[in-house]
Amino acid sequence: MTADNPQRVVVTGLGVLAPNAHGIAAFERALRDGRSGIRFRPELADLGFGCQVASVPEDLDDLRDRYFDPAAQLGMDRYTVMGCIAGRDSWEDACLSIAPDSTDWETSIVFGSGIGGLETAGKVLVPMTDSARVRRLGSTVPERVMSSAVSARLGGLLGAGGQVTSNSSACSTSTESIINGYWTIREGRAARVLAGGCEGDSPYIWAGFDGMRVLSRNFNRAPEQASRPLSATAGGFVPASGAGAVLLESLESARRRGAPSYAEVCGAAVNCGGQRNGGTMTAGNPEGVRRCIHSAIESAGIAPTEIDLISGHLTATQGDCIEVRNWRCALGLPPDRFPFLTAPKSLIGHALGAAGAIECVACILQLQRNFIHPSLNCEDLHPDLEWCDKFIPRACVDCEIQVVAKASFGFGDVNSCILFRKFHS
Repeated sequence: MTADNPQRVVVTGLGVLAPNAHGIAAFERALRDGRSGIRFRPELADLGFGCQVASVPEDLDDLRDRYFDPAAQLGMDRYTVMGCIAGRDSWEDACLSIAPDSTDWETSIVFGSGIGGLETAGKVLVPMTDSARVRRLGSTVPERVMSSAVSARLGGLLGAGGQVTSNSSACSTSTESIINGYWTIREGRAARVLAGGCEGDSPYIWAGFDGMRVLSRNFNRAPEQASRPLSATAGGFVPASGAGAVLLESLESARRRGAPSYAEVCGAAVNCGGQRNGGTMTAGNPEGVRRCIHSAIESAGIAPTEIDLISGHLTATQGDCIEVRNWRCALGLPPDRFPFLTAPKSLIGHALGAAGAIECVACILQLQRNFIHPSLNCEDLHPDLEWCDKFIPRACVDCEIQVVAKASFGFGDVNSCILFRKFHS
């Protein structure tokens, strides 16, 4: 395909391992029901964390044994296990098979993590190195800690012969990975891209954020109330883990094999605010955020009024009000014409590099099945957001949706925004 005639890109497979559900059917039910995945974590209390709640997929050890043989598990950190479960689920959901003796030259993989194999580094690599037991480390530690472990493992699992790579852009990681996959197919460099992200459930990952005092610490005895995006009593984000995966495919390829489509990717943008104009390592340049949103809409060739739902980044920090203000400025709509707004992290916490992918799966399900999941714990809406109160559902809403916008923002002043549209042949 040429730049003047790019491929249309559709979603033909979904996979999710979220703190409140594993699998598409269970995840849809959890979204509709507004079911929280946040629980008290006694090990965090024992370690002296101010935040003693987290949002972690259940039964991971049993799932690991179901999906992988013992030999494979030796070379997998927990973040890789999560990513490979979601990735394999997405592949199978797209009705694709695995040929053990051949290479699929038309498939690429872009699968990222914000932190990577820090659990293995903290529990194995560092203590054994410091105690002069290097010779007893074994041969699997490098593949457990390397930042490309998840994409490499998926590449071998599926026999992918296109580009197999991992990206890392803080909390923007997996939205960016899906965007990179979208661009790859539009440019004709692959027929399919398995894209997504994953993050592990280690105190070594969360400790730095607890030290920054950006984690929720006022609801340790009421875990389901701890994640409070858009709320006047928001006190920080709830750490989470999990994985989300999206199988992107050219419309031509999907039609050739008779695969149904969940949705179409109609536009996307990625940028950085350059840590200028108020932007820092931990805060966004408002102009960069607005430009990213505007560029995504422009690339989709739609008007802001065509967006029915915004799935916000909305972490339950002081950035929530700034984010909503940036959306309002970027869209240029009057207050009475704003889209519906949801805060998925109110249900699942903030899974860092996995957040965008899990939330993109939620977006696609809502788009295809015509519902909007509730946002929890924002009954006491922040005073600065009272103007958009009627656009924030507190219970599941059944309604027709045509376009969903999903944005993610990360440390380093990095931004990503992707637009999904209901598929029409």
